[in-house]
Amino acid sequence: MREVTTTTPPQRPPTELPTQYQPVAVEGPLYERWAKAGYFEADPASGRPTYTIVIPPPNVTGSLHMGHALDHTLIDALIRRRRMQGYEALWLPGMDHAGIATQNVVERELARQGLSRHDLGREAFVARVWEWKAASGGTILNQMRRLGDSVDWSRERFTMDEGLSRAVLTIFKRLYDDGLIYQAERIINWCPRCMTALSDIEVDHRELDGELTSIRYGDGDGAVVVATTRPETMLGDTAVAVHPEDGRYAHLVGTEVELPLTGRRIPIVADPHVDPEFGTGAVKVTPAHDPNDFEIGQRHGLAAITVLDERGTITAHGPFQGLDRFEARPAVVAALRALGRVVAEQRPYRHAVGHCSRCDTVVEPRLSVQWFVRVEQLAQAAGDAVREGRVQIHPPASAKRYFDWVDNMRDWCISRQLWWGHRIPIWYGPNGEVVCVGADEEPPTGEGWRQDPDVLDTWFSSALWPFSTLGWPSDTADLRAFYPTSALVTGYDILFFWVVRMMMFGLYAMDGIPPFETVALHGLIRDSHGRKMSKSRGNTVDPLEWLDRYGADALRFTVARGASPGGDQAISEEWAAGSRNFCNKLWNAARFALLNGATTGAALPDPAELSAADRWILSRLQQAITDVDGHLDGYEFGKATELLHHVVWDDFCDWYVELAKTPLATGGEAAERTRAVLGHVLDTLLRLLHPVVPFVTETLWTALTGEETLMLAAWPVADPARNDPAAEAALAELQRVVTEVRRFRSDQGLRPGQRVAARLSGVAGTALAGFEPQIRALGRLTEDGAGFTPTASLPVAGLVVEVDTSVAIDVAAERARLGRDLAAAQRETQQAEAKLGNGAFTGKAPAAVVDRMRARLAVAEADIARITAQLSALPG
Repeated sequence: MREVTTTTPPQRPPTELPTQYQPVAVEGPLYERWAKAGYFEADPASGRPTYTIVIPPPNVTGSLHMGHALDHTLIDALIRRRRMQGYEALWLPGMDHAGIATQNVVERELARQGLSRHDLGREAFVARVWEWKAASGGTILNQMRRLGDSVDWSRERFTMDEGLSRAVLTIFKRLYDDGLIYQAERIINWCPRCMTALSDIEVDHRELDGELTSIRYGDGDGAVVVATTRPETMLGDTAVAVHPEDGRYAHLVGTEVELPLTGRRIPIVADPHVDPEFGTGAVKVTPAHDPNDFEIGQRHGLAAITVLDERGTITAHGPFQGLDRFEARPAVVAALRALGRVVAEQRPYRHAVGHCSRCDTVVEPRLSVQWFVRVEQLAQAAGDAVREGRVQIHPPASAKRYFDWVDNMRDWCISRQLWWGHRIPIWYGPNGEVVCVGADEEPPTGEGWRQDPDVLDTWFSSALWPFSTLGWPSDTADLRAFYPTSALVTGYDILFFWVVRMMMFGLYAMDGIPPFETVALHGLIRDSHGRKMSKSRGNTVDPLEWLDRYGADALRFTVARGASPGGDQAISEEWAAGSRNFCNKLWNAARFALLNGATTGAALPDPAELSAADRWILSRLQQAITDVDGHLDGYEFGKATELLHHVVWDDFCDWYVELAKTPLATGGEAAERTRAVLGHVLDTLLRLLHPVVPFVTETLWTALTGEETLMLAAWPVADPARNDPAAEAALAELQRVVTEVRRFRSDQGLRPGQRVAARLSGVAGTALAGFEPQIRALGRLTEDGAGFTPTASLPVAGLVVEVDTSVAIDVAAERARLGRDLAAAQRETQQAEAKLGNGAFTGKAPAAVVDRMRARLAVAEADIARITAQLSALPG
């Protein structure tokens, strides 16, 4: 990482800034300048304390979505802040090979040419995937540049590159030799279209309307009724199960009933898994096609009969053989109905159905021989690392979910029936030999040897990401300097699927050292009504469109402002536009400072030499620095960003800049002192904002200071000596007076920019004695001259403000204006009341969204009362 000297640049004429900030024109060239200068690169030999985050690797097939925008904004904010604090900060980028997703993309390309992967053969198909990756993969990496990600591109990694592939082989071999990888026949998620096992994260569960069919097994006193949503699987039933303490069936346990349509007799068994409150309390047991049934079958020694093949076709002999599962379902029900076996049919029956996340095919639980990781001791270690405080989870409440998972994990199915991915390094010999080949070993040769055809679950290589990307299993300088990583920032939705796996493998491979010190979880992004975004609802947001329309800083500020540990956030384009307006407000304040000669670098004047307004803004600034540090240390990005929005927009732009105009116009030493304070405060605010809005702050800061880059400038440190309660109290009184004067003016029908003659009485001898010029300037009040006739007065804070509006107001026009304002406030009230009266909104929207709506209603009701009073006060 390059260092920038912090010497004060020579005094220079004010830098001219364009009247408007054009983010799209600035961001691309600025990012390339940063990257070319090497500002993102980390040096393991620098001797500085290190701060490391590895990127949650996006799929090679992916493009930027709002989840990425949130993830990357928060990570980049952490990295940029630590870099400014003097850390050797490394944000390591890369991509995941995304086994199923990538294979599907290339297979679709082949299908358009009338080919399948089998036409090419395995080796040629894998070569074709690499060709696709070189030509089309990695679109998201360019989009990361647009977002402003300050990643170290010199360390970019890919889960299928040579180094990471070596890491995969190494850890597979170690786990296998330690008895932690084994092959077994188990129930797994199976996609009949992709023709492979799936991990749980690759299965999307959706609530659908189905049918619940109740079927009578057996006859007379020995009959039982079972209910199922998958009647076609009854052809593979090998038992009926009831709860051991369910008295209704106690006399039947140990007996047998005839399975309809098959002629087979199956036992009735007692098993604690059965919920006696569900349905009839008796359940069909199909060990080959249901994970819970498989466990029951294991406990009772039941046979597992497969009746569906890998394509979802019925294999059982008889009239249903060869039917697709969804064709067989009504056919089986019809046959049962003809036999009088259907007792009841419930339509619709709402239930969760798993779908392949890649092709949307309904997933089948299927008994299959697969490779597994034995997780018991690995999961125990992962749980202990958090329990013992070696890894912190933010928010702490999420630790319970973490423990629920690690303490109840089942062995992990790691094999996939694909061609693209890390091939399982197991070789089979002609005489039944089984050999696991490590990274530095040659596979066996000779006639009859063959490698296992399956590849590893994508999450297997992703679980190695925090250390494989740093060179493991080699002892590299990067690994020594940057492991363990400092923080993992990711959504709570993959706490189990990715985070837990990284914990297990990191602790195992790195001799008990966890892969990160902190896990900072954020929530999901939802639409403005708090609903989950989905293509079917049509409420998704393309971040690339917002980047084009509002710029990267506005997008980053929007998602950061709504982020809270573990909490979902709602967003809308209105808020993105508001973030753009914030950047414009900052831009205009900086233009004002530059045009008025704001200075930086020199020591600030002694507090005794400064005006109350100068001391006030410096005091507010110290509190802002302290609070922002506290919020960012606690991963409270939303609180930090909201605070900065308030300090910049309200304290600095709306109050201090306006107050500064008086001494700046007067000139002399007071003006020079104000220029120094103005420059210092703006410099500090730009530093505090830089991690979240890097482009506009870099542009303004380099213009203000003349230095090379804000990226490597020192992070602000609060100066307690600048805390000034007296100045804050005085300015609070001034703000109260000015706010009341502005409200009073509005009540009198004066336009915001319209000046009016006024007399201020009672100022002398009060805390506001020195503020009369500012009160007049901010209240648009001119001196009372000859002919001044008070028409209205306002007592406030011991003062009396009298105004002469006799020649300032067109009564008819004012009555019409107030009428329009009243109608608008009434419409706002009606809309807010309708929202808050909608149970779907108040029940499903995040609490913050509902609270904002309640606040809107309160403001609208207050407006109605105020405007009604103003109308009543008008003459005539």
